[in-house]
Amino acid sequence: VASKFQAKLAKMFIILKRLNYPGLLQNFQLSTMSIYADVPKGPAIEVFALTQAFKDDSNPNKVNLSVGAYRTDAGVPWVLPVVRKTEISIASDEQVNHEYLPVTGLETFTNAATELVLGADSPAIKENRAFGVQTISGTGALRVAADFLHTQLNRNVVYYSNPTWENHHKIFCDAGFTTVKSYRYWDQNKRELDFKNMLADLNDAPPGAVIILHACAHNPTGIDPTQEQWTELADLMEKKKLFPLFDSAYQGFASGDPDRDAWAARYFVQRGFELFICQSFAKNFGLYCERTGNLTVVQKNGATKAAVHSQLTLLIRGQYSNPPAYGARIVSKVLNTPELRKEWMASIQAMSSRIREMRTALRDKLVALGTPGTWDHIVNQIGMFSYTGLNESHVRVLIDQYHIYLLKTGRISMSGLNKGNVEYVAKAIHAAVTGSGESAACPCENKL
Repeated sequence: VASKFQAKLAKMFIILKRLNYPGLLQNFQLSTMSIYADVPKGPAIEVFALTQAFKDDSNPNKVNLSVGAYRTDAGVPWVLPVVRKTEISIASDEQVNHEYLPVTGLETFTNAATELVLGADSPAIKENRAFGVQTISGTGALRVAADFLHTQLNRNVVYYSNPTWENHHKIFCDAGFTTVKSYRYWDQNKRELDFKNMLADLNDAPPGAVIILHACAHNPTGIDPTQEQWTELADLMEKKKLFPLFDSAYQGFASGDPDRDAWAARYFVQRGFELFICQSFAKNFGLYCERTGNLTVVQKNGATKAAVHSQLTLLIRGQYSNPPAYGARIVSKVLNTPELRKEWMASIQAMSSRIREMRTALRDKLVALGTPGTWDHIVNQIGMFSYTGLNESHVRVLIDQYHIYLLKTGRISMSGLNKGNVEYVAKAIHAAVTGSGESAACPCENKL
């Protein structure tokens, strides 16, 4: 029926056009045209498009190295045992209901999250200079932070690393920042932190500029500054009066030690900076779809807390009213229960250890194959991702010929590797690098 109706409309349109009745034709077009007709189709989000392509691929050797989610050595998602135990406990509690949380979230969660990132003995917490508000994972924390900085502190300039997580740019543009710039971070030729040029770019930033810093396990490169370099960064940012915004998506997941992974943010707090820390519990608790996050605010003194908290409350109220309870309850119970927290520590150590094992295995197999270039950067990096140095032509070969899915930048998720596929992946990389045409070039000689 629909197709017959469309055919009649098309015929009527042709008749009106032949009769040359512009008024009737225009009215006909207006009456049949959707108000959405001129909406352009947006570009696909690369990582989700790759995941869908992987799902649709029937090749038995396919490997997904694109998605930023932990996988076991069997290549499947893992619910942390302590999380599963806590879920059952919460579901069995007759006192738990589905009433709304406060606008700024579950207080036992925000307190525990703030303590996790700043440390239980943090003077900022003891002096009532720090607090947290619950957000829609780390992405929500970044958006709430961006909105507050723009609307309340009149900040319009933000810098993020080049490269960085792709959403940093979009979040701050959508929040109204008018100057969105990058600072150099990755030396493609040396496969290491381009610290000299990073300092140079930040030195050019105007006072008050917001500087997005990855707290640990930089995404996508996996390369972090050393403690000495963090000290230099703090010196420069203090002198230039720049505002640090730490994106903390991998605390505990990166090294297996939450205190070690929080060193940089804690050091800046110790230095006296006022700052934001955007926390995600997707990776370190495996709560990817539960969207559990926290925005930690650090101030010079507690006198400003009530006002800042009230404005964050109003921002959240206007965006999504209040956050979901499920993930927050899980994190709160685990972090506030000593025996559960101990089990969680064992889980994050297991995840980080497996990823380090895969880094070593991939590097060793590439070296054994005699793959051109240097591959030590794979083991020198930390966290979920590795910036391999493969260029777009190499990536195309891996996807098209070997059914190995990864971002066009050459970034791979190390948790997608396991004992059953790491040799296959290494041989495929070797073939892509040493093959004919453009893919024959050594990755260390090609810029992404």
